[in-house]
Amino acid sequence: MRLVLASNNQAKLAELGTLLAPLAIELVAQSGLGVGEAAEPHVTFVENALAKARHAARASNAAAIADDSGLCVDALGGAPGVASAHYAALERHAADREAHRRAQDEANNALLIARLRGVADRRARFVSTLVAVRSAEDPEPLIAVGRWHGDVLDAPRGTGGFGYDPLVFITALGKTVAELDAATKNRLSHRAHASERMLVLLRDEWQLVPRAASAPRTR
Repeated sequence: MRLVLASNNQAKLAELGTLLAPLAIELVAQSGLGVGEAAEPHVTFVENALAKARHAARASNAAAIADDSGLCVDALGGAPGVASAHYAALERHAADREAHRRAQDEANNALLIARLRGVADRRARFVSTLVAVRSAEDPEPLIAVGRWHGDVLDAPRGTGGFGYDPLVFITALGKTVAELDAATKNRLSHRAHASERMLVLLRDEWQLVPRAASAPRTR
């Protein structure tokens, strides 16, 4: 089954492509179909994910899946939350989308460090909400949520992953998310937990079948 990913984030495409690989899904980035990003005006992950999935489905005339995810920090009242991707105000200077995304990640991390300076409570959790729709008007979207708890450091560590990965320390592993190898992250992350639940829903409700080969298909 072809499933349009309502995101232009290549790192997220690769991650979800691996996580959804057990089922016969061809995951296609909306950017490859000329679909622009949807507005995300809502205050919850699930509302934004649903808006993005419906937008991608409508523009591509195909089934779509969206992930709205972010970091919720207890001491900041749940911020950055749904604003995680654009927590810091940053004008777009880089013509390349991925270069701008990297610059945005660095700015977001710097702002989070600044706002937690002197704060003892560093508890936080990554949240991922996946929403899949058969069409833009699907009255029964599939919804799966995953969470991954950690603590925010006062300086980044590691070079892997993206977003806030260098700042979130997983105590049980003794590493930040950015210090984990991809296989470990894909097994334990918030997106992994959400994907596990989504795989069950896609299999049971949409009757998708297991993939014959193990390699994920994304493009």
